[in-house]
Amino acid sequence: MQRIPHCLSYLLVVLLTALTNGACVREDNPVDTPTNNFETLWRIMDEKYCFFSYKAETYGLDWNEVYGRYRPRISDNMSDSQLFEVLCDMLGELRDGHVNLYSAADVGRYWSWYEDYPDNFNHEIQSSYLGTDYRIASGLKYKILDDNTGYIYYESFSSAIGEGNLDEVMDYLSLCHGLIIDVRGNGGGTLTYANTLAARFTNERLLAGYIMHKTGTGHNDFSTPEPEYIDPSNGIRWQKKAVVLTNRACYSSTNTFVRNMKVCPNVTIMGDRTGGGSGMPFSSELPNGWSIRFSACPMLDADMNHIEFGIEPDISVALLDVDIAKGKDTLIEEARHFLKQ
Repeated sequence: MQRIPHCLSYLLVVLLTALTNGACVREDNPVDTPTNNFETLWRIMDEKYCFFSYKAETYGLDWNEVYGRYRPRISDNMSDSQLFEVLCDMLGELRDGHVNLYSAADVGRYWSWYEDYPDNFNHEIQSSYLGTDYRIASGLKYKILDDNTGYIYYESFSSAIGEGNLDEVMDYLSLCHGLIIDVRGNGGGTLTYANTLAARFTNERLLAGYIMHKTGTGHNDFSTPEPEYIDPSNGIRWQKKAVVLTNRACYSSTNTFVRNMKVCPNVTIMGDRTGGGSGMPFSSELPNGWSIRFSACPMLDADMNHIEFGIEPDISVALLDVDIAKGKDTLIEEARHFLKQ
């Protein structure tokens, strides 16, 4: 018998091992069927979503009961559009604007956190206060109103602001007797910008709240709450009274901004309860390639209360029809009056 060279023997062993292992590969992802997509989505949320206990306490959410109601609506013969509708209906039970299902055709979303409430904001009237001669510093529009009140409108925390922008704004408004920061309609964006702006309103480190992280698959498996602080900016800081104007459309990082500003000295929150959205988002994927985004890390205020469903203002003010008829913004007028006291 002819002897096989050592090098060829080694190659044969490697090939046989690869073939053997290839025949035993386990498929980690479920097959792409409506049933498996439903089961995968329900399980992802069950193991990783962060507000089950809080929402069970708040409005009686029972995720197992939700499964029992929606599972009979699933059939492997249903179309993608039918599946998408059922999955979005199920996710709507969470009442969370941070929960989104992404398909190639649509984005599932929950917007009732602000649609079911008064706007308390009229863009046309608000724009009349800015006029056409306002200044723009990156994402900030600002002006000195005719009664020497400083006014800043920040439409979205997705619009960048830098330390240089804020130094210029604070310096320009420094002669004003008070300052209005209007974040109504600001649906959030980059949390860094929210923290950068809040840092201009304190001269010392302040405890703003806490954040927790998921540590297991149980609904109550969280890390010990970690404190979150506001550290004073090294730039120009505001030393006089300030009012933050809010409405229900203040969400996500804007909600966190309001939380942070609430503990700052000389700052008053005025308007309506914010929309909430305190959970830091996390993403995962279903067998069919659809993406799911959801809240994974709950954030609390300085008293360790959840802010997922919004933050109450220090002074409640609603936009009045009688003022709208006069072209006046009730919230801006109340803030101006408050700052002059």
